[in-house]
Amino acid sequence: DLELGKDFTLAPGKLSVLSPKDGAWLTTVCEIVPEENTQLQGLYRSGPMYCTQCEAMGFRRITYFPDRPDNMSTFQSVKLTADAKSFPILLSNGNLVEQGKATNDESRHYAIWSDPFPKPSYLFAAVAGNLASIKDEYTTMSGKKVHLEIFTEAESVHKLQHAMDSLKNAMKWDEDRFGLEYDLGIYNIVVTSDFNMGAMENKGLNIFNSTCVLADQKTATDDDYERVEGVIGHEYFHNWTGNRVTCRDWFQLTLKEGLTVFRDQEFSSDMNSRGVIRVENVRRLRAGQFAEDAGPMSHPIRPDSYIAMDNFYTATVYNKGSEIIRMYQTILGVEGFNKGMKLYFERHDGTGVTCDDFLAAMADANGVDLSQFGLWYSTSGTPTVSYSSEYKDGTFILTLSQQSKSQTPLHIPISFGLLDKATGGEVVPTTVLDLKEETQTFTFGGLKGDVIPSILREFSAPVKLQSTSAEMDIEELGFLAAYDTDGFNRWEAGQKLYTYLILQTTEGNEEGSEAALGGAEEVFRRILTDKGATDFSIQAYALTLPTESTLAEEVEVIDPIAIHKARRAVKAKLARKFRGELLARYNELTDLVKGNGTFKVDATSIGQRRLRNVCLDYLCSIKDTAEEQIEAAGLAMNHFQIAAGMTDKKAALHALASMDGEGSAAREEALQKFYDDAEGDALVVNKWFAVQALADLPDVIERVRKLTDHPDFSITNPNRLRFLLGAFTQNQAAFHNETGIGYEFMREMLEKVDKVNPTTCSRLANCMIRWRRYDKKRGELMKKQLEVLASSKLSADLFEVVDRGIKN
Repeated sequence: DLELGKDFTLAPGKLSVLSPKDGAWLTTVCEIVPEENTQLQGLYRSGPMYCTQCEAMGFRRITYFPDRPDNMSTFQSVKLTADAKSFPILLSNGNLVEQGKATNDESRHYAIWSDPFPKPSYLFAAVAGNLASIKDEYTTMSGKKVHLEIFTEAESVHKLQHAMDSLKNAMKWDEDRFGLEYDLGIYNIVVTSDFNMGAMENKGLNIFNSTCVLADQKTATDDDYERVEGVIGHEYFHNWTGNRVTCRDWFQLTLKEGLTVFRDQEFSSDMNSRGVIRVENVRRLRAGQFAEDAGPMSHPIRPDSYIAMDNFYTATVYNKGSEIIRMYQTILGVEGFNKGMKLYFERHDGTGVTCDDFLAAMADANGVDLSQFGLWYSTSGTPTVSYSSEYKDGTFILTLSQQSKSQTPLHIPISFGLLDKATGGEVVPTTVLDLKEETQTFTFGGLKGDVIPSILREFSAPVKLQSTSAEMDIEELGFLAAYDTDGFNRWEAGQKLYTYLILQTTEGNEEGSEAALGGAEEVFRRILTDKGATDFSIQAYALTLPTESTLAEEVEVIDPIAIHKARRAVKAKLARKFRGELLARYNELTDLVKGNGTFKVDATSIGQRRLRNVCLDYLCSIKDTAEEQIEAAGLAMNHFQIAAGMTDKKAALHALASMDGEGSAAREEALQKFYDDAEGDALVVNKWFAVQALADLPDVIERVRKLTDHPDFSITNPNRLRFLLGAFTQNQAAFHNETGIGYEFMREMLEKVDKVNPTTCSRLANCMIRWRRYDKKRGELMKKQLEVLASSKLSADLFEVVDRGIKN
């Protein structure tokens, strides 16, 4: 045995062996208390099981180990021993090679697992629990049979089938698209309700947050079903982009995460409607990542420094990172991108590499120079692309300019097309313009008449696009909303019209808002009454106004109350103008949904429910008078009572939760009924908390504060924190109350959460750090609460966020 002080030294989080002999083996015996591990990193207790979470630096909370991601080891033998009755399931990475009763103690048993593939310690996983499961089998393209099993608590096992179906679809898709086959004989997934993230791609043993696996008609919305499919795919795809090839260091995190997000988005697009998935992804990017880029936590997709690595599992690394990967495909084409992926795996399988290695594989496989494109990895912020155009004598001239935080111009691919102004027909199909200079001009000749440009099709780059003209061309936006052959830009044109109308209303510009209202009403009418459209989800999104967080990114100084009031006013105007059409469409869709019979989660059924619920939302916004309040509450309550699944039930509850005056009794009845019907189901109770936190009521802050004392609220459960506190910070009008009470409440809660779970706490704290973007009064109130936090003893995770929030 080694002697402390003579052979080794110990310091917090560090063991140093003095003068080790070459080829020596080090055996450590560590005692830990997983029941007290509320940080949920390393080994911890969750309900009926013990489980692990080791990314990024959780393995060091289990034992001393050089846990850099490029230190790849073969875990040849992992032996788990436990009480057989309490923990009949014993799982780890790789393949099960031996199991049996423990020697000298028949009440205990053991299992030995072996993973033949080298991996970094962040991919280590172990589970011991009393769990039920469903099983299946998948035959790979080479004929190898893979045992599939998903484990959860017994009462939730009936909610696993959608996840299993999604897993098999993902395995088949990765073979078809990239020729990538699964490499072990077993693939296990374990579900837990206590998890800081969405899921973890541990080799052969994924561990999932219950919100990303469990789904059935009674407890999951259509959005939940789509999320399960996407996250199941994401973690499976990590087997190659993250496990077989991992990152050299944590600064390269986007190498595995941005790439794998892109892969899961492509998978979801092929499984569903590509246009719908693209709209959903861009909405998410703008609402979250654009705001992050405009705040003190702004960083390149490859950060250059960090205090707590957990703070950089961000929308920038993941979502913007995926857009950078998408730009490779836009520039190189699908075939060229696939060639680059093939070379990447040939060169780097079994190693830890960098973002530069990925770029080199893409460049070398296609014989192109991508050095300028590489600037995206080191450039923070959201670039702006400005455009102007001129048509004369059959020639169209487009001028593009770029602005970014890069010292030299970025390589920005701009997907572009031209539409005939007279007929709406496409005269120049989608082509990619490579914007590589600060300003470039592109010329298109041989045209027979005037044209309208369609710029940044399919959102081909994560930029803000703006015209150099000082005035909004409402007529051109209306034209694009009606005729653009690119589905994304057709949706985008309507969103720009709605945005302009709402911001004009915010500023009190009656002339501008009246002009915009006419254009917006025409677009809204056309979409609503289009019975020939086949994609109901696209229709639903095209009718939906931009979110308040998206609108906030369009102004220099954010006044959240003004934006909230203006958006609500525009919504009510459209609802009143088209009340008859909305009600007629709602009733038609009600009949369609009823006529479908068996509950389905296919694209058509999801789209019908989505569009019907958008109509309901508009109709319930008409509630100024007592009579209107009664009518709106009655419509929503009927929707709630006849709901065939959670999608419709939650949509009705969302409308009812904001009912006041004569609708308040229906609100309280529905909230109580929803809670009672949940019968303690964690996924449903999560929704119950979130709906109340997002309600449009004057006393939301008092309601949320009261909910923190509810028996079902737990400060140790990340899901509860996200669904109540996280949702509350997204309620712009309530959180940004001009008295500052929302900031004070969140500061109090952050102080409590930080003592329990710093990782989740630091993510919640991001709502407090963008104080410079708001009007002076709100900004000072927000900053004051940050300074109070800074005066306390904080975890490294929370300190980094607060410190950057105050200084940057």
